[in-house]
Amino acid sequence: MTQVVSLEIDAGIAVLEVCNPPVNALSAEVRQALQSRLRQALADPQVGVVLIVGAGRTFPAGADISEFDLPIANPTLPDLCNEIEASPKPVIAALHGTALGGGFEIALAAHYRIAHEDAKFGLPEVNLGILPGAGGTQRTPRLIGAEGALDMMLSGRLYDVQSSQAQRLFDAIVEGDLKAGARVFAHELLTENAPVRPTRAVTDGFADPSGYQNAIISRRNILKSKDEKAPLEIIRCVEAAALLPFDVGLEFERSAFETCLSSNQSEALRHAFFAERKSAKFLEVKNSNQRDIGKVGIVGGGTMGSSIAVAFLDAGLKVVLVERDRTSLQVAIARIEKVYERAIRRKRLSETQCRDRLAKLHGGVDYVSLGDADLVVETVSEDMELKKQVLYQVDSVIREGAILASNTSYLNLDELASATASAEDVIGLHFFAPAHVMRLIEVVVGAKTSPDVVATCVNLAKRLGKIPVRTKVSEGYIGNRILMAYRMACDVMVEDGASPYQVDQAMRLYGMAMGPYEAWDLAGLDISWAQRQRLGPTRDPAVRYVAIADRLCESGRLGQKSGRGYYLYKEGSRVGMPDPDVLEIIDQERQRNGIMLRAFSDKDIQRRAHLAMVNEGARLLREGVASRPSDIDTIMLHGFGFPRWRGGPMKSADLRGLLKVKRDLQRLEREDATFWAVEPIFETLIKNGQTFDALNA
Repeated sequence: MTQVVSLEIDAGIAVLEVCNPPVNALSAEVRQALQSRLRQALADPQVGVVLIVGAGRTFPAGADISEFDLPIANPTLPDLCNEIEASPKPVIAALHGTALGGGFEIALAAHYRIAHEDAKFGLPEVNLGILPGAGGTQRTPRLIGAEGALDMMLSGRLYDVQSSQAQRLFDAIVEGDLKAGARVFAHELLTENAPVRPTRAVTDGFADPSGYQNAIISRRNILKSKDEKAPLEIIRCVEAAALLPFDVGLEFERSAFETCLSSNQSEALRHAFFAERKSAKFLEVKNSNQRDIGKVGIVGGGTMGSSIAVAFLDAGLKVVLVERDRTSLQVAIARIEKVYERAIRRKRLSETQCRDRLAKLHGGVDYVSLGDADLVVETVSEDMELKKQVLYQVDSVIREGAILASNTSYLNLDELASATASAEDVIGLHFFAPAHVMRLIEVVVGAKTSPDVVATCVNLAKRLGKIPVRTKVSEGYIGNRILMAYRMACDVMVEDGASPYQVDQAMRLYGMAMGPYEAWDLAGLDISWAQRQRLGPTRDPAVRYVAIADRLCESGRLGQKSGRGYYLYKEGSRVGMPDPDVLEIIDQERQRNGIMLRAFSDKDIQRRAHLAMVNEGARLLREGVASRPSDIDTIMLHGFGFPRWRGGPMKSADLRGLLKVKRDLQRLEREDATFWAVEPIFETLIKNGQTFDALNA
């Protein structure tokens, strides 16, 4: 027990150092050791001040999430924090690295807080569907008021100790050696005979009662239309901090914490947390060598190609961008420069940082300039013959051992690879737009893709700060396969009586970042139109085809880029207005097909949309395109704006109950036996008393 927390006493200062790599998580063992060492230090008459520090790269970065579903071991984190605060001798917390969640609550319970100049802190529990449960909701507002406390807890952000938010939380910021600086600070407290300073006794944050209450009301109004439990409980707890005695407030907080922890939303959010980490565990990473990637070539400098170039530049890689002519190359480079100009304006990067990144960008108008690249990514239009031609030409000039990647979102990677002499070096890297912002990459593994190519690209994705998810070859891979099923379900409802505007509103209420028709307007209706035209000859005649989107494209309605799609856009505006002409086009299609109109409630729309996603996800698992249900969830969360607090479509089905989901699908199957055909995996899982989560191992 005592190995994870050491105790060193020197000149009246007891240093308690937590050593539980990699992030000093506050496991039961650490809590027990910290309590034991604290009591040992307080019992020593030579000790005048206690200093808590973290070994390695960080101060405790939070609780051990893997223990959340286990019986609680003593001391609990709230009890430990209360014992630290109740110390008769001053306790100092010296922070470095990232002090988050329970780690920062330890610091809040200390009497004095100092930090290294590069340290970061935060209370990100809301991201797991819970709230700070060790006094964080009661101590933080006492120090910085409701506005600052709510900003910290509702956003879940990390804060720099140099930020304005930190000014009332820290007593000193240390440059250089933190432990040396902490000892100097502790010695000063000893010399001054400084008193203990329990945070529970601080009232600075309550100095403006009116402002405190206004902050509560404002945040509550913002969340009024959302169905998220943890944020509302956080607001209630911060309000309680000003209304209740401290100990009663702690009990109120603990009750709220347990309510959140036992909720489906918290289970879903914790699932999302672990799913992201699991998605990057490719078998090839453990068992294969990797190739060095120092220089990357990009073929195509359009919106996507330029954005991918920025993603590589941000990771410190050299980039050569190839376009068909000088004019196109200049436009592409200007597009990249605008991204960095915007970053400077928004103070995300300094001018020096942007200059350094742009210095690693070079352009070319022929494939020869790609000769020394370690990886080349083609980002040309989604056309099979064009992409094959590009890959063939690039393959003829690049060095042996270089990796060829396609950013295709739909096309068959194996057919693309057949255009090269080295199919083993070809892989799919499907970035999501905008590539320098979106964290998701579908890593498409072809039939002949070499394991070391897969391993190299998975680690490259991590280097870019991305979440890699494995997919095998399939039309649309994972994300767009789910999207096509989602679209089909929505299109049928629109043709049968709903309006696209009702569907969008219903899905926003469900928690989607955007309604489907808003999203398709943003992407451009011509993209999916081209795909439907390409697949036309192979379309199954038994599958219902809704041609409303085709009619819009034929009338020049291509989405935001043309100023009109499903919505009408005023010049320069990205906010669309419902368009009566679109409703007229829809009515004409209904009449042409002899549709008997019916009404759909918002719940009907949400249920059908979710069922379409889940059933298609089950199909992807059966076909082996997706490795795990959690991979499907990760893609939908990060690529398509599925509400994180629902965990993803597959986890959401688990939480609802697979028997209920199956019965709903069977009812819809009677409407359309082809589209709604129930995947057999439901019967298998239900029979074995399992959920999709059982397939995530």
